[in-house]
Amino acid sequence: MNSEQTDREQRAARYAALADPARLHILDLLTAGDLSPQELLTRLGMTSNLLSHHLKVLERAGIVARTRSEGDRRRTYVSLQREPDGVSASRATLRARRIVFVCTANSARSQLAEHLWRTRSTIPVASAGTIPAPAVAAGAIAVAAEHGIDLSRATPKLLSDVRHNDDTLISVCDSAHEFLEHTQLHWSIPDPVAVSAPDAFEQTYQHLVRRINGLLPQLAA
Repeated sequence: MNSEQTDREQRAARYAALADPARLHILDLLTAGDLSPQELLTRLGMTSNLLSHHLKVLERAGIVARTRSEGDRRRTYVSLQREPDGVSASRATLRARRIVFVCTANSARSQLAEHLWRTRSTIPVASAGTIPAPAVAAGAIAVAAEHGIDLSRATPKLLSDVRHNDDTLISVCDSAHEFLEHTQLHWSIPDPVAVSAPDAFEQTYQHLVRRINGLLPQLAA
């Protein structure tokens, strides 16, 4: 079997996986952020058995993936892995006066997200933590510098000191999302500080690039 035929069969499988209105709805819901199965059930209004079936079909096609929460280990999050070629999700326009990226320590993921956002959007942005660390992680400062972003003077801040009532909160940490119980969007991103791999911070940076680039077309100030 040649590579062209294999690629064609994989594309056909992805198209077949989305040949159902409910699965297209799931694709639409996951375009901006990750959701737990319970959050999907609430928005879709279907039974848990039916949702499980639809998620298995999408997982087999490589369209979505499920990961276990770094906070509440009983919880999982469903994330969009890719949009199938030729099938785009319906992108609703989201309005935001200011974006606030939130994680637990405000020492890596949310700091990187805040400063990366400034290079791509004029919508005001801040970041904060639910339990701020004493300082920004050295790995975050180093990887930011490699990409031309200066975090040397950044300091972790407490969310209650930063938050305004009309902010759009984006949690980039499972524990923060679960602690707050509600944020407008959630991105389930592993904590690079807790990962021993040398390229963990680079992977986090690239993950944030992909997420932010995907969100920007949906946002209006």
